[in-house]
Amino acid sequence: MKNLFEGIRLTNILIIFLGTIVFGFGLIHFNLQNGLAHGGFTGLTLVIYYLFTIEPSISNLVLNIPLFFVGYKLLGRKVFIYSVFGTLMLSGSLHFFEKYWHMNVALQNDMILVSLFAGVFAGTGLGIIFRAGGTTGGVDILARLAEKYFGIGIGTFMFMFDAFVISFSLIHLTLPEAMYTLVAVFIATRVIDFIIEGANAGKSAMIISNYTDAISDAIIKRMHRGSTVLTGRGSFTRDERNVLYCVVNRNQLIQLKSIINDVDPYAFVAVHDVKEVAGEGFTFDPESRKI
Repeated sequence: MKNLFEGIRLTNILIIFLGTIVFGFGLIHFNLQNGLAHGGFTGLTLVIYYLFTIEPSISNLVLNIPLFFVGYKLLGRKVFIYSVFGTLMLSGSLHFFEKYWHMNVALQNDMILVSLFAGVFAGTGLGIIFRAGGTTGGVDILARLAEKYFGIGIGTFMFMFDAFVISFSLIHLTLPEAMYTLVAVFIATRVIDFIIEGANAGKSAMIISNYTDAISDAIIKRMHRGSTVLTGRGSFTRDERNVLYCVVNRNQLIQLKSIINDVDPYAFVAVHDVKEVAGEGFTFDPESRKI
């Protein structure tokens, strides 16, 4: 039993719990109250509720738990434990908000607002859960099984499954309600991407100049950032020259441009988006402790 829970962090458990609270609140108060579905197995639980009035908290367990045990080896021990916990907590969250803290957020006259908030709550909750290393549904397992045994890509399978669920929801939902569900799912995916990747996003700059040493020194002195000197050769002049590569936080880009302009106004600078930055200066403090 000790080995089973070895490496499981209480912080991650608490983060997953928070994510299920946010996700559950949105599903009950925006999706369920206003007649919208959702993607994945969560969407199936809502459709089942609309058709048979079975509580989403119950159908969520019935649909998901067996798949976790089928896909134990595919997930790995830690993800398995986090995911089972997330599924249990999501069912608990759905039951709590449906039975004990049920607010009236019926906004059928403004379905755009409903779909936006449904997507934001779902994306925020799932993004928090994913960042902590967990999941809340069996679609991830089905996708991995499909990839292993049928060669179907994970992303392709998940898209196909979401399309199936939303199409299946037309048994109960009207076409406009299904379209609003699509809007909510799209917003959710964008919010998930932002939380997973945007939290540690940054900007990178490739700087070509005859004064790379001076620019590097100024970056260290004024921004307390490091940089890497690469060796390059101009395709037109064939001259060897240094290329400076530097990664900064998004809010430091203006300062970086100012430094480059002060040292060499004629420097060639190419700026790129960096989805995630890890390591010293970003996710570690000067003493090499994880932030």
